Amino acid sequence: MATPKKYQSFEEFYPFYLSQHQNKICRGLHYIGSAVALALLALAFVKQTWWLVLLALVSGYAFAWVGHFFFEKNRPATFTYPWYSFIGDWRMLKEFLTNRQSPKQ
Repeated sequence: MATPKKYQSFEEFYPFYLSQHQNKICRGLHYIGSAVALALLALAFVKQTWWLVLLALVSGYAFAWVGHFFFEKNRPATFTYPWYSFIGDWRMLKEFLTNRQSPKQ
């Protein structure tokens, strides 16, 4: 197995992250998972039902991983770059919502 590249910054990592999300269904599942996670987090704080925070985390990743395994057919970057991938997911969602997606998307 090849040694994964060590990225020195998120900005260096992000083009790689986008390259792992070329399939529109995969990206759509990421967006849905993020929206569900945000809704569950809001509900957790409103209801003060803290187990919903865990459910938010699980649901966000579940949607994304289905996208990777069944549509993109690659290994989620989260397994190798958990923090950068977490940030990348939110940046990709922000770019989608503000219609400022990278040309690669």
